[in-house]
Amino acid sequence: MTKKTKTAITPTRSENYPEWYQQVIKSSDMAEKSPVRGCMVIKPWGYAIWENIRNVLDGMLKATGVKNAYFPLFIPLSFLEKEAEHVEGFAKECAVVTHHRLEKNGEGGLIPAGKLNEPLVVRPTSETIIGDSFSKWVSSYRDLPILINQWANVVRWEMRTRIFLRTSEFLWQEGHTAHTTREEAVERTHLMLDIYAEFVEKYLAMPVVKGYKTPAERFPGAVDTMCIEAMMQDKKALQAGTSHFLGQNFSRSSGIIFQSASEQEEFAWTTSWGVSTRLIGGLIMAHSDDDGLVLPPKIASAHVVLLPIFRKPEEKTIVMEFTENLSNELKQIFYHNRRIEVEIDTREIGGARGWDWIKKGIPLRVEIGPRDIAQDSLFVGRRDQGHREKKSIKREEFIKTIKDILDEMQANLFERALAFQKDNTVLIDTKKEFYDFFIPENIDKPEIHGGFALSHWCGSENCESQIKTDLSVTIRSIPVNTKKENGKCVCCGKPADKRVVFAKAY
Repeated sequence: MTKKTKTAITPTRSENYPEWYQQVIKSSDMAEKSPVRGCMVIKPWGYAIWENIRNVLDGMLKATGVKNAYFPLFIPLSFLEKEAEHVEGFAKECAVVTHHRLEKNGEGGLIPAGKLNEPLVVRPTSETIIGDSFSKWVSSYRDLPILINQWANVVRWEMRTRIFLRTSEFLWQEGHTAHTTREEAVERTHLMLDIYAEFVEKYLAMPVVKGYKTPAERFPGAVDTMCIEAMMQDKKALQAGTSHFLGQNFSRSSGIIFQSASEQEEFAWTTSWGVSTRLIGGLIMAHSDDDGLVLPPKIASAHVVLLPIFRKPEEKTIVMEFTENLSNELKQIFYHNRRIEVEIDTREIGGARGWDWIKKGIPLRVEIGPRDIAQDSLFVGRRDQGHREKKSIKREEFIKTIKDILDEMQANLFERALAFQKDNTVLIDTKKEFYDFFIPENIDKPEIHGGFALSHWCGSENCESQIKTDLSVTIRSIPVNTKKENGKCVCCGKPADKRVVFAKAY
């Protein structure tokens, strides 16, 4: 009988993937549940990842001419009512403020008082209130385009929540633009999706599929929605970012009107686009293992932890001096426009110290003891390798090559994820094979079934709905690079001219 390998995280991915995910977050000290149902407390190790995401992506957005602004958290109910499809799409998720103060109830408790003349919706998204501002800012074609982004929090009242993936309150950026022509707005929609794809692949090391949502899956009120979809290690899809072409729908409801060069009044063409702290959930599920979190170096909370080792009091001074000097040298090195971030852990907890950092996913662990110092060497472990695969490296060589090591780790994580995605993306042409691939009896056995199915779809919403009802499988996207290919719809058997991506999803 083969002895089971002991892991830092229990249960393992294969034993219970959802619980494994929760335990990775807990053991890495990234976040925890809050006293408010469905909300989360993002702790420093987790929030540092969001700060790094924000800093990099903010620069990428600004490079395209986007400027940051801020808009109110509260949206008048009447604003949402102006766009029927939009309000219908978000109605069940809205938190509503109806009173503006509290009063004592005579029994030591507090009750809402001061009823508002008009209820205020806590921002689920900002198209309507930003549209109101745009209507005041725009009068001529010379005022366009407007390219605005805000980093903010939003509230969508979720019934079933999971930290980072789906919470009642989460952090995000939302971009909103207004243009003189349809073509310019469509171009911006594509540009933003390309930026998201580049960021997620280059920095989060997650390969994505770019595509269009079906009409049933579009953002409420949008003419077209584009998305990037990533595959997690349980073979489910995660929508990692969206970019919406809104046409003139929100301009009409908000009154964003400009006088054209030919002195005609026209409605502006608008877009919106965003990513959220859901990216951190994707990061966890795409790369982490049964020993804990694995962080791509470009976005990691810190790059390296120094672990000084000494057993005798007289060794402490020399080891700590060596450690502090190494830390200071490493901090002078820039890695992708960010200084190398160093942690020093002097806790006297034995081997548990190293395991703590493995579970936290820090890319490099460096052990420093008297023997290492005598040889001017370091004992280095990489998080993309097994915990026993540590090796001795000369101090100067480590300093000289640390950027190359981190880049190699970043590339390794992307290549692993890409290979996994390719291995679990299949062409399926018959209904039986399709249903066998996603068969409900095997939902709890992702190692056998599931993944991305590239299958023909006739375009019928009925077929799309039937598959969702039978299998909890949705059309994740119609890939941007899809080519016309005659075949039969995987649901009804009628003629179809393209393949789409079907998957179970978060």
